[in-house]
Amino acid sequence: MRAVHPIEARSYEILRSRADTSFLPPLTRAVVERVVHASADLGYLHDVVVSSEEDLRAAVDALRAGAPVVTDVEMVASGITGVTPVCHIRGAVARDGLTRSAAAIRLAYDEVGPGAVWAVGNAPTALEELLRLDARPALVVGLPVGFVGAAESKEALRASGLPAVSNRGEKGGSAVAAAAVNALLYWEAP
Repeated sequence: MRAVHPIEARSYEILRSRADTSFLPPLTRAVVERVVHASADLGYLHDVVVSSEEDLRAAVDALRAGAPVVTDVEMVASGITGVTPVCHIRGAVARDGLTRSAAAIRLAYDEVGPGAVWAVGNAPTALEELLRLDARPALVVGLPVGFVGAAESKEALRASGLPAVSNRGEKGGSAVAAAAVNALLYWEAP
């Protein structure tokens, strides 16, 4: 069982005093609350899109069975606790029309194959590349941030039918992508 720091506990008390999250299914609630907690942005309460509660449950099961977690950038990897994510951004080279982040996704897929939990919090091009692969993920946390391609890549993720956590619009980022994964890693059924 994970020890919760008093500051974190107080943060959740404040969050729940400002917003009712009780209408959300348990795992979805855990993900959304942790994203709000990490960002102090209550807008995520109605902005996060989860493919299904069952997909989140399957992702928790996959993580507990040892499924790798793959990230697009080191900032996302640094925020994930309890496992050591796979991140190949340092060894990736932009080439053949791919950004470094997209190339890193290819390198990671070559290493981990299907069944991983993928967390994209920075680069829309990384999410786009993941969607081109036959990754057969346990879950894709697609929360890249930015004015160029972020909203569109998340819309494409939702349209793909893959098990996913995303949001509508341009906001996102490394902290919220890591928070969504941590919610699943920390999950304890009530």
